Amino acid sequence: MADLQSIIDDFELIDDWEDRYRYVIDLGRTLDPLPEEAHSEANKVHGCASQVWLETHVADGADGPVLNFLADSDAHIVRGLVAIILSIYSGHSARDILETDALAIFRQLGLIEHLTPQRSNGVRAMVERIRREASAALTAA
Repeated sequence: MADLQSIIDDFELIDDWEDRYRYVIDLGRTLDPLPEEAHSEANKVHGCASQVWLETHVADGADGPVLNFLADSDAHIVRGLVAIILSIYSGHSARDILETDALAIFRQLGLIEHLTPQRSNGVRAMVERIRREASAALTAA
């Protein structure tokens, strides 16, 4: 999976939006595979037009709980958006997750205004789910 700074740098180099969409799709191909049994109703992200599944793993870290995510989608472009979201949040502490504004990063990349309303809603639904998971991990700690 690409790190966030690499994604931001690559977006700055790509001017054409069709090329950016292809890049987003390519990012989706870099996702670690989600085990078939994780494609469950419990892992499904509601609010997405496409099917999206998110599996959360919580570990102890020096600054509190650290969350790692695996995710998948049945749509290529959405898989790429998922890859960007995971590059923002996966492997970070619950506190950092709650302090990070993924939608601001999507605006910085110029993605929000180039997504359909349904896909924008899906991005928001995924971010909200990750933030709920981080909040629950902090509460449990």
